[in-house]
Amino acid sequence: MTSAILETQEHRDLRAAVAALGARYGREYFTSAVRDGRHTDELWADAAKAGYLGVNLPEAYGGGGGGIAELAIVLEELGAAGCPLLMLVVSPAICGTVIARFGTEGQKQQWLPGLADGTRKMAFGITEPDAGSNSHRITTTARRDGGDWLLSGRKVFISGVDIADATLVVGRTEDARTGKLKPCLFIVPRDTEGFQRTRIPMELHAPEKQFELVLDDVRLPADALVGDEDAGLLQLFAGLNPERIMTAAFALGLGRQAVARAVEYARTRQVWKGGAIGVHQAIAHPLAQAHIELELARLMTQKAAALYDAGDDAGAGEAANMAKYAAAEAAAKAVDQAVHTLGGNGLSTEYGLAQMLTASRVARIAPVSREMILNYVSHQTLGLPKSY
Repeated sequence: MTSAILETQEHRDLRAAVAALGARYGREYFTSAVRDGRHTDELWADAAKAGYLGVNLPEAYGGGGGGIAELAIVLEELGAAGCPLLMLVVSPAICGTVIARFGTEGQKQQWLPGLADGTRKMAFGITEPDAGSNSHRITTTARRDGGDWLLSGRKVFISGVDIADATLVVGRTEDARTGKLKPCLFIVPRDTEGFQRTRIPMELHAPEKQFELVLDDVRLPADALVGDEDAGLLQLFAGLNPERIMTAAFALGLGRQAVARAVEYARTRQVWKGGAIGVHQAIAHPLAQAHIELELARLMTQKAAALYDAGDDAGAGEAANMAKYAAAEAAAKAVDQAVHTLGGNGLSTEYGLAQMLTASRVARIAPVSREMILNYVSHQTLGLPKSY
């Protein structure tokens, strides 16, 4: 259990309540939704009814008045129960946070109540086919046309566009003073003319699908721009740091679910004389190590969330990258060890661990690769020469 020094009683109560909700649904609900091509709408609605979806959003707009620390708890506990809600990373964590911090009053009134009560969802579009991890190469551009904006470009691997009411798209505008392009954020409603989506076939088993987007001179009103046109990277990283923290929470939940299933199997599976296979150190020790590494990653995730919620964007940036790295590595090792613990059963449909092998790679790849995080830490934290 997490120490009371690190989490308040309110946080522990939130963990317990979300865990109870997750237990009512569980892994079978999640896998059946994937198998049947359904979305996890029932769980989303129940989480919304309990106030969990908007726990990080301002109370003035229907949220819980908490922060990323609380939202990360929600995602981690649902993941540990086997039914993570990926759109929590995108809709309230990235989009809700950016709009709450930088949106106009009109944008806040229009979007935040719906994001908080679950009646509206928002996707986030940043990745491009020719940019990869290099956000400076984003080519989606916005230019003024009278009082409107015209937005053109392509995006790939954008989650949940089909179920989102709008997508918060990262584009670039030209600085009139320098001629250089700078990042800006635009709200693009799903049915806007010229905004096209194509589903990307994936081996990842999840209710939320991935899409390629094409924006062909998408005409947007002036108020589609979120925040200050000159704020640039500040606004962008206001969303990217919560994304890293929430990805860490997603990985923690996944890793915990895998370890729990392996431990239960090791407690009950009997092959040799002398009891269950868990009595053997070759089985027990790797699972203990996986548990330790997940707990260590959780500590860094808590630190990153605390720094972000305290308004320390610079400190949160470093910690969020480290948390995402640590949790992704711990989850991948935990899932791998869980599959190994079950042997052939670990690859069977009945036990459901094989599906988690693919899912466990997600946090190592997205939203930023582990190599780019190592670049960040070596350059920003250690002061070594930049390699890219």
